[in-house]
Amino acid sequence: MDNNTNIVLANPRGFCAGVDRAIIIVEQALEKFGAPIYVRHEVVHNKFVVDELRAKGAVFVEELDDIPPGSTVIFSAHGVSKAVRAEAEARGLTAYDATCPLVTKVHIEVEKMRKADMEIIMIGHKGHPEVEGTMGQVEDGPDPSMHLVETPDDVARLTVKNPDKLAYVTQTTLSLDDAAKVIEALQARFPNIHAPKSDDICYATQNRQDAVKIMAKDCDLVIIVGSPNSSNSNRLREVAQNQGVEAYMVDNASYLKSEWLINKKKIGVSAGASAPEVLVQEVIAKLQALGANQVQELHGVVENVVFQLPKNLTLAKKSAS
Repeated sequence: MDNNTNIVLANPRGFCAGVDRAIIIVEQALEKFGAPIYVRHEVVHNKFVVDELRAKGAVFVEELDDIPPGSTVIFSAHGVSKAVRAEAEARGLTAYDATCPLVTKVHIEVEKMRKADMEIIMIGHKGHPEVEGTMGQVEDGPDPSMHLVETPDDVARLTVKNPDKLAYVTQTTLSLDDAAKVIEALQARFPNIHAPKSDDICYATQNRQDAVKIMAKDCDLVIIVGSPNSSNSNRLREVAQNQGVEAYMVDNASYLKSEWLINKKKIGVSAGASAPEVLVQEVIAKLQALGANQVQELHGVVENVVFQLPKNLTLAKKSAS
């Protein structure tokens, strides 16, 4: 890489309001009640954030039976099923909910659709905790009333009870373009399918994808900062690749490879909604150490969204001991 290589920064990038809220909930719980505070699943999908909270006394578990009865538990930003909530209550756990309000909105949609006796199709990635939480809003018997699809091919294989009583929802962190293809396949096969009242893909996901699309047009390399299990970070890398640009995702600056930068003139940098800005700045510093020169920050949508913290947490007092 020569000294004529420039760096451009996408805007917006990094933390969204839902991630900010989830991290603050864990930090406030630690401050008010002291360690340990148990968190079911990584509160957000970022190794740096999780490691920082772990150092402060958060204990991350995948199953509630790993938590001593009577403890405090926080549900991650991705949301949980009704069964998990019931289990927490049965185990005598004090639960605080860090579910992103935009995920909660999808849960409420699912509830309304079931009350209207609709069969529901969810567009999302199998095994992702948000999908498991949303699918878990419906307590199905042997004859499922909620189906998961990832691709138009999955739509072609679907068997439904009544094509006139169908509705769909989507995971909030999908690629807009990929989701549009699946929705198009659903509408072609089931012309009477009901759409959600408003788009389920969250504003932050959409804004970050739009910003990467704009940025990638002028770049010959794109670096996305994000952890491997972060859905929205992976989608940003795919958005850049779909523009025909070489793109990589890195958890932090140490993952950068000098050979990626050979003969590159303009390097675009962005970050998933769960990646903190400190990691972006470290990536920029490493790129500059490898020979990159000027840094240009692109203009983009200004996000002013703030989500309220749970009332029962903000009013809680640390018990004297």
